[in-house]
Amino acid sequence: MRRVLGIDTSNYTTSCALWEDGRVVQKKRLLPVREGQLGLRQSDAVFHHTQQLPPLLEGLFAESPGPVEAVGVSARPRSQEGSYMPCFTVGLGTARSIAAVLGVPCRTFSHQDGHVAAALYSAGQLPLFGRRFLAFHVSGGTTEALLSEPDGAGGFSLTLAASSLDLKAGQAVDRVGGLLGLPFPAGRELERLALASKASFRVRPSMKGADCSLSGVQNRCESMVRSGAPKEDVALYCLTAIEAALDAMAAALLERYGELPVLFAGGVMSNSILKDRLGRKYGAYFADPAFSADNAAGVAVLAAHGEGTPW
Repeated sequence: MRRVLGIDTSNYTTSCALWEDGRVVQKKRLLPVREGQLGLRQSDAVFHHTQQLPPLLEGLFAESPGPVEAVGVSARPRSQEGSYMPCFTVGLGTARSIAAVLGVPCRTFSHQDGHVAAALYSAGQLPLFGRRFLAFHVSGGTTEALLSEPDGAGGFSLTLAASSLDLKAGQAVDRVGGLLGLPFPAGRELERLALASKASFRVRPSMKGADCSLSGVQNRCESMVRSGAPKEDVALYCLTAIEAALDAMAAALLERYGELPVLFAGGVMSNSILKDRLGRKYGAYFADPAFSADNAAGVAVLAAHGEGTPW
């Protein structure tokens, strides 16, 4: 059995995963955030990763014991030069140490690469690695559309095609959630509220070419709260506005590049409202919720491919 370990220590989640001949087993835990806060300082994230990663690895190998032939790890947020975040050094150091002790390769990837790979794995679309496609990475720190192309070595190369010029979709979700008194991260509870709304909104997104601006979403939701709008309606407006922006981005990019498969990855895209609307319009692929939020599955998949696993 081919077994490959993946590790990811993002700004939100500690995670590890095993690729076992096409099956992924993973363990993950959100970083603890104090009530009323909307995130963590990097120094706190680093501390919590050092506390959480060892027991997660112990649990993973207790559930699925055996040797591994390679280790994959998220070493940076994106593949662009200069991309860096201290929290990823915890996973990188652990992965290098494990690989050195075992005498196996340590393969490094970006956190964004991992998100795309996890979404493709979950959607049963790993063969898209060999094709051109449009990938959206929509999370607390990123709202980007990426052109994915074969890299000539059996993998893929991501090029930034469009992004949010200000607020990120996940930030909008969490800030609006904070206005409504929801715990951080607010995605699940905001979705629950939105599904209970009977309102209907038509939102014209703020666009500059294929790039979007989402700061107006927060401003509008603040105005709705001040005017006494039901929480359910505020939640639905927030998600409808994000959907409208992503829709406009996708439409502009498909006009630019021609018809391409569309993939949505990242924690925000586990939302059922966004998935339903964008999925129907574009026939898009989505990760299952367990593989939408930050996870180590994608880097395990990529490392397994680097060891010769065919798609």
